Amino acid sequence: MDWGLKSRMADIVRPEDGRAVMLAVDHGYFLGPTERLEDPAAAVGPLLEHCDSLMVTRGVLRNCVDAARRVPVVLRVSGGASIVGADLSDERITTSVKEAVRLNASAVAMSVFVGARHEHQTIAGLGRLVNEAEEYGIPVLAVTAVGKEMARDARYLSLACRIAAEQGARIVKTYYCEGFEKVAGSCPVPVIIAGGKKIPEADALRLAADAVAAGAAGVDMGRNIWQSDSPVPMIKAVRSIVHGGAGAGEAYSEHLGGPAA
Repeated sequence: MDWGLKSRMADIVRPEDGRAVMLAVDHGYFLGPTERLEDPAAAVGPLLEHCDSLMVTRGVLRNCVDAARRVPVVLRVSGGASIVGADLSDERITTSVKEAVRLNASAVAMSVFVGARHEHQTIAGLGRLVNEAEEYGIPVLAVTAVGKEMARDARYLSLACRIAAEQGARIVKTYYCEGFEKVAGSCPVPVIIAGGKKIPEADALRLAADAVAAGAAGVDMGRNIWQSDSPVPMIKAVRSIVHGGAGAGEAYSEHLGGPAA
């Protein structure tokens, strides 16, 4: 791994503890103006100092993120389908690596849909993206996207994560599941977990703590932070779990006030 790629990886997965707190705000690329992300600048601004990196599309990055804040960026470069379309797996690369270089991205991210109708194009697209991005020393994060018809169990997620790593992804984002130790243990690159849909804060913190205990390198949370009624305390609580080793109850009590329900 060359110096530039090592340096960019260190922007995302902190070298001092091998952990990562990524803030996901790329939802609009297929969901549109998601609740509480209608104004991305207002939602994201107060959270930037508390995350290690920001997962974002180029449009939101250009228009809604202050360049002076200098937050490391994981740039979403795939798309082409929407929540109202026929098939969310019909994604392709929509943002070039040269654009990622112009935007000073620390990494680029795309989804792969193992087992879906467009499995081949997304896995092959991942391989091509790795080829091109690593010419510039930019690591690729693969998102193991799961359609409605696919199970989020350890067998499936282990398959999807391992395929992504075999194609050259330097980081894999996936879902937490029962038996997550198998998923993390069979993937030779850092695995971070998605927060998924909004759930109660105490439950989201337990999700983060359980995932880290089972071998995850960290989290890429979005809705469970900026859809919270207390987004800044919530991201502080997540950070205390991922980087500080706090338990879920301890993090809730310290940052959100009172014992977790």
